[in-house]
Amino acid sequence: MTSLDKPTTTTNTNDQPEPDDSAQSRPAAPDDSRAVTEAALFEAFGGVRGTVETVLPGLLFVTIYTINKDLHISAIAALAVSLALVAVRLIRKDTVKHAFSGVFGVAFGVVFAMMTGNAKDFYLPGMLYTLGLALAYIITTIAGVPLIGLILGPVFKENLSWRTRNPGRKKAYAKASWAWGLILLTKCAILFPLYWWADTTQLGWVLVALKIPPFLLAVYLTWLFLAKAPPPIDVFAEMEEQDRLKEERKAAASAAGQPEA
Repeated sequence: MTSLDKPTTTTNTNDQPEPDDSAQSRPAAPDDSRAVTEAALFEAFGGVRGTVETVLPGLLFVTIYTINKDLHISAIAALAVSLALVAVRLIRKDTVKHAFSGVFGVAFGVVFAMMTGNAKDFYLPGMLYTLGLALAYIITTIAGVPLIGLILGPVFKENLSWRTRNPGRKKAYAKASWAWGLILLTKCAILFPLYWWADTTQLGWVLVALKIPPFLLAVYLTWLFLAKAPPPIDVFAEMEEQDRLKEERKAAASAAGQPEA
């Protein structure tokens, strides 16, 4: 610790240190805010394990299809590994929302590809979902309710307080939602032409290659914007404090023999 880090105190006639006024006005440490933001993003987007669970079924599908060109074996293998990932989470009593989303995505792809007989259609539902999600990020931001704020608000225990009570945070959510929307639109601009012009293996490997880097970029930008934003307003703590004050008033009124307000 350097001399700049040490609070300065003076001693009065009673040999008691005077309070450091600068400490009361000092903002929360940036490292604390960043740590909270990192934890919330990890919870919301699943971290490394959630990313692996998202990538693995598609990777298995394109690998098997590249080797034997068998749509049925490739699709069944991808669905089986998705179900296995859910089973592992259930056995370990972990949260299953990310694994379940992977199962539904793979199941839709399998059903669609089986119905059309075109292996490329295994990827089409996921591509359409990505396009819809990109538009949702952009449209909700234009409407003043950025989607990333709706996703992360409950994780930060602020719910929708950022809309009216925390304008700096709302601005950060808007920037993050724009980032997600534009990154996903760019991804779609690459994939949809390949859906029409490339074969199944080419499209599959490009999809696998584009699975993680755009996601990491969007998460990083979200972290960057939120780490510099004002801290969230913990509405749950506010409600608990209000309930505590009510209970104290009731107890005080009861002790004084007065009717409760």
